[in-house]
Parts: sequence; structure tokens; C-alpha cells
Amino acid sequence: MYLGEVCTAAGERWELQLKGAGPTPFSRQADGRKVLRSSIREFLCSEAMFHLGIPTTRAGACVTSQSTVVRDVFYDGNPKYEKCTVVLRIASTFLRFGSFEIFKSADEHTGREGPSVGRNDIRVQMLDYVIGTFYPEIQAAHADNSVQRNAAFFREVTRRTARMVAEWQCVGFCHGVLNTDNMSIVGLTIDYGPFGFLDRYDPDHVCNASDNAGRYAYSKQPEVCKWNLQKLVEALEPELPRELGEAILAEEFDAEFRRRYLQKMRRKLGLVHAELEDDGVLVAKLLETMHLTGADFTNTFRLLSSFPVGPEPQGMPEFLDALTAQCASLEELKLAFRPQMDPRQLSMMLMLAQSNPQLFALIGTRASVTKELERVEQQSRLEQLSSAELLSRNRSHWADWLQEYRARLEKDREGAGDSDTWQAERLRVMRANNPKYVLRNYIAQNAIEAAENGDFSEVRRVLKLLEAPYHREGEAAEVPEAEGAGGAHSGGRSYGSKPPLWAAELCVT
Repeated sequence: MYLGEVCTAAGERWELQLKGAGPTPFSRQADGRKVLRSSIREFLCSEAMFHLGIPTTRAGACVTSQSTVVRDVFYDGNPKYEKCTVVLRIASTFLRFGSFEIFKSADEHTGREGPSVGRNDIRVQMLDYVIGTFYPEIQAAHADNSVQRNAAFFREVTRRTARMVAEWQCVGFCHGVLNTDNMSIVGLTIDYGPFGFLDRYDPDHVCNASDNAGRYAYSKQPEVCKWNLQKLVEALEPELPRELGEAILAEEFDAEFRRRYLQKMRRKLGLVHAELEDDGVLVAKLLETMHLTGADFTNTFRLLSSFPVGPEPQGMPEFLDALTAQCASLEELKLAFRPQMDPRQLSMMLMLAQSNPQLFALIGTRASVTKELERVEQQSRLEQLSSAELLSRNRSHWADWLQEYRARLEKDREGAGDSDTWQAERLRVMRANNPKYVLRNYIAQNAIEAAENGDFSEVRRVLKLLEAPYHREGEAAEVPEAEGAGGAHSGGRSYGSKPPLWAAELCVT
């Protein structure tokens, strides 16, 4: 529900929008309400992303009441009453890729078509408005040629989207629902639903409990964003010829994503002077090592800034101890890879896949069964592994990668001249690009549980931490943890430390 727009003296333009204020003519059969749980998550995460330096909508306010609605949180037949809440959202615009899909012609499979199919006059008006308002430099440069103007507009949207998703990947952010209606036409992170930040690094991590096929898994986000841009190309035709739009997409997206991703990763690793061709390989090996050891994504990067460098580095055993402490314990791995199906159900599915492939295709996907088999195999291996063996294996994996990292840092130092100046610059850059605080699901859950009991102090405390995510001693004072603060599950734990075991079982929809 729009309140209006504000244009500042500095030339900024902000739209004010209420989410959860009730039904509108566009609410279909829904009640138009938002609940406290999801409102706090959106409020905190949009602010967290802003302070991480990632383009995003903002949260102006979060207001709750005693009014309630019924929600079946996990779609399991156990609905409950939840408090109604309204979030004030702020952005330069809330227009999305999906806004242009109202013109789409009938789908060849379903026959469904956009409500404004055939109304190219409206599409022209929308393009004139979007480009003239949010891309005025493109409008000015191509005022006499609409096709060139629209091509330049799509090129810039492609680049912004590629940069945005590269930033997501570098902080371990998973959106959760990346359909075309959740993609901003100006390259903002928009619509915070079942999002999540990686704890244990897993490229196949899915943060949305209802995404059974893993379409929006962490590693697939760049691919999905590119797919959504393809849908935007189709929605802009004929004002942007499809062949031209597809050529721009092929030329720009992958190259821009790789450029921004590698640029950011170099800074996260403290490679501040030389840019080498093999840096992408070094990053890939780091992520592979994190995956093999179940390392915490955020804390591992943060810890690397204390890696001992120099001709005769001191404290390497202690550093390896600290690094392996961020890896998943045997208990965590057993929890993460526990089978999701009853053994009898899995056996029946396998028999059905062999005897009646057509029926099997209707009731379950081969991918899900394959994944379940992998879980069973992994669980079996873990049962035969001791904690001491796991620790030894993890130390070996990390020692191998750190040897390559040390050699790469030496090359970077050689190009810098003065070693002390290089070291100071390396630490400054790493600390400015590796956050100490991100909005992990369990942190949000602690704040939600306290708020549902009428205590909003935890929401405010978490917000203060997220406003200084790159906190460094001597730069920004951390909000002291009050006795008992942090919700029912915190146990006095610092939000900058490795998450507790129960956090792995949180389910977000």
C-alpha cells in the first residue's frame, strides 16, 4: 500500500510503502496482513544488507498490534494465531521485472496470459517512466532513438543485477524466492521472505523449506538471476528486440558477475596489489576446503585476517586450532546429513523407480532420491569416523590450502614494496570486507521470540550490531549483552561466534 513519494533537496527520490496494512484491490483472496515473525525478519535484514554495503530496500519502521491472524507456518496442518504487524518499506522504486510481465502473451503450456496483453502503449509509458526517472543519463544519451535507449537500459539493469548477486555470494546471502516479481528493476535486494545467511558452507544450501527442488539454492542464485533477466527480455519485446536483448545478456551478465565476484573475493582475502589469473582457482579451492570441512562461512573469512604472514611466521599451530574450531563437529555433520526419508519409504521409491518410471516421475523426482541416497551414504561414513580423525582430516585440508594462500600473499607483498605498509593495508581491507555480524537465522529467531513475548529490546540490540557489521575493536563499541539477553536459546553466546547446534534445525518458510 503506497503512502506516496518524497523527493529530497539533494535530488533523491523515495517511495514509501506499507507492507501488511490490509487488503487492497490487488490482494486476490488474501487478507493483506503481515505477521510479527516475518516483519522482524524483513526489518532487520533489509537494514543488515544496507550496512553490509549491498543495494537494498530499507526499513523505516516496524509496528505491531494486538490484532491477530491465523497462519499455518510450516503448512503442516497446525495453524496458530499470530500478531499483525506493518512494515514501512522505503526504496527509490518498487518496480520489478515482473511489473513488465503484465504484457506477456499466452503461455504455450498453460494458456495463461498477462492482464495487459496487447497494450504496448502502456509498456511504452512504463519504459519512458522507468528510464526517464531512474536512468536519466540513459534517457539523455539516447533521446532520439528508443531502441538504443532501451538496449542501454537493459544493459545497465543486467550489470546491476550481476553485481548485486555477486555481492550476495560474497557474504553468503541466500534470497530464498528469486522469481521475476522479486527482482528489482534498479538492482536492489527486494522482498525478504525465507532468506538466510550461510552458517556451515554448503553450495547446495537451500534456505526456503518449501523449495523442495532446490531451485533457489545458494550456488544457483547467479544462474536464476540470469534466467529472470531472460524473462525481462521477453517482456520488453517489441520495444527491445529479443535478439538484441539476448545478445546483451550473453555479453554482459557472466562477465560482470565474474569481475565483481573476483574483485570482492580478492579484497576478502587481502590481495590488495597484484591481480593474478589464478586467483579464481585459489578462491574455488578455498570454498572447496570450506565445504569439505564444514567451515563457518562468515567466521572463516573473518579469521583469515589473522593468518600469520612473513618469512618466519609465528603462531601457525594456534591459527590452525582457531580455524578448525570454525569447522563442523561430528555432531553437527550427523545432524546435517541425517536422512529425511523413512528407510522403508526410500526402499519403496527405489523399487518404483525401477519397476514403473512413469509413475515414479509423478510422485517424486529422481534428484530428491539421489540426494537421499547421498545422505544415507554420508551418514554411514560419519558413523565410522571419530572426532579425533575428523579434526586431523580438517587440519590436513586447511594446511594444504593455507600453503597456497601463503605463496599468493607473498606475491602480493612483493609488488607492494614496504612490507609493514602492505600488512597494514591488507588488514584494513580484509576487516572492511569480512563482516563479523550477519543476520543468521538463529539471531533473528532470538529477537522474534523475545518480541512475541512483548520484549523488543533484543530487536534493538541486534539492529545495533547489524549497523556495524565490520566491527573492529577500537572503532565501534559493541552493544553490551545484558544478562539473559539474546532470547531463550542464546545462553549468553556472542553473535560473532559460531552458531549453536540448534540453529541448524531452524526451518524457514
